[in-house]
Amino acid sequence: MIQQATLANGCFWCTETIYSRLHGVILTKPGYSGGTIKNPSYREICQGTTGHAECIQIEYDDTLIDFATLLEVFFDTHDPTTLNKQGADVGTQYRSVIFYHDEQQLQTAKDIKNVISDKFDNPIVTELTPFTIFYEAELEHHDYYNLNPSQPYCSAVISPKVKKLLTSHSKLLKEKL
Repeated sequence: MIQQATLANGCFWCTETIYSRLHGVILTKPGYSGGTIKNPSYREICQGTTGHAECIQIEYDDTLIDFATLLEVFFDTHDPTTLNKQGADVGTQYRSVIFYHDEQQLQTAKDIKNVISDKFDNPIVTELTPFTIFYEAELEHHDYYNLNPSQPYCSAVISPKVKKLLTSHSKLLKEKL
């Protein structure tokens, strides 16, 4: 059955790149959630004043990949112990959030957080927030990494995450990259 997940773990270019490669993921869309204004723009989000987080909305086939596996990849491809920061990206728009769509997703998120908390030296600060609305990002942010692989941010920040995905989660990939 087709399900949705909405995850924020830093720059949505990174997150979309990771999840679009997973077997069972049908669609990924970068966008914004968790804020206070309607239809925010990237420029507004970057100011850090809207309360939105850069995130992706994922459509996935839960007969091929489950929510728990999506969260394992989520926690393995960013630092969930840094508040409002991922690498050089700083601000509330880069916070770690699981926007859960139902009580089952909430419980799964709580369970995964508890299980993996020992892996980190510092406490996990990932927010568990009820999903309310998702605003799709402007077209130029879609599939950014694949369209701009030699862009310095892509080379320095996203490529190492892709390499980690290839190493740590190769069995989950749609195809060998």
